[in-house]
Amino acid sequence: MFEVWSCKRTLIKCFFLAALLTFFVGFFLNRRGHAKAGQSLHPVDKEFYAVISPSTYKYVLNQPEKCKGRHPFLVLMVPVAPKDRSSRDAVRKTWGQEDSIPNVDILRLFFAGLPPGDWGGVHIQSDLEKESQEHRDIIQMDFLDSYGNLTVKTMMMMHWLASQCGHASYAMKVDADIFLNVHYLVQHLLDPTAGTARRGFITGSVIADGRPRRNRNSKWHIPEEVFPEDSYPPYVSGAGYVFSTDLAGKISWASRFVRPLPLEDVYVGLCLRLLGVRPVYSYSLASMRSLFVVGNLEYRRCAYSQLVLVNGFPPHRLLRVWHDFQKAPFTC
Repeated sequence: MFEVWSCKRTLIKCFFLAALLTFFVGFFLNRRGHAKAGQSLHPVDKEFYAVISPSTYKYVLNQPEKCKGRHPFLVLMVPVAPKDRSSRDAVRKTWGQEDSIPNVDILRLFFAGLPPGDWGGVHIQSDLEKESQEHRDIIQMDFLDSYGNLTVKTMMMMHWLASQCGHASYAMKVDADIFLNVHYLVQHLLDPTAGTARRGFITGSVIADGRPRRNRNSKWHIPEEVFPEDSYPPYVSGAGYVFSTDLAGKISWASRFVRPLPLEDVYVGLCLRLLGVRPVYSYSLASMRSLFVVGNLEYRRCAYSQLVLVNGFPPHRLLRVWHDFQKAPFTC
């Protein structure tokens, strides 16, 4: 009897210490995000701001009626390349289904720029316009769709959300090559029964120790004249992050004072620092794991049922795994 009680006490102590450690990790990450709030504001030069300002560009495809008469609980905003039809179809058939959760209004939208201006690009654009007529879920502006323009695309998404769907509760910027557990996200992290949605809220995989790459051969190279600081403020990985929709307009406003960077997730982090908004670290107390797994993680149905997202899912793999994952509510 004494041995059983000792084991129980040991387990309780371990659980308490794990919870305490998790709390302080989250608290430390949040405190770092507030480092430069209240700094004096100086608008960036007009030519720099024009690069990322949505007013510089025009809509080629838009869905102005998509949010009218609706108050979505969650808007899924998926950046995609114009040519990537297979990824869009996979998302539509899996976690992007708008009616996946009863009595919860979910809105799905894809955001794209223009394909290359060659002969192949003409066919891609024609196919994209036909696809848009079929599904009514594609928004496109007239900048070149490229890796270097991801920040432009992100600011386009923020502007669309703020101007055309600002009464939604939450939004999620999420890449197409992601496994997204929408049920866990909505029911456990956002909680549609909570009443009023949170404000000034953003969560995802928080990166608190990011540093600019000065190597010119690096894909993520940032020269000192563009960003002279030695480290980035805490930011959420661009693979997928969730935020309250009030932040969309605030981030758009902050972009007037933050010089553009080609790293869209870092850029959003810089805007958040200016706003004094701290990214929240979301974790599972049971597994001591982040709910947003940006990295390789072997698929296991019950383990995935306790996560929000895992990246690294091309269309064929997403479709295959999603079929098996539908068994999770009955077996996990």
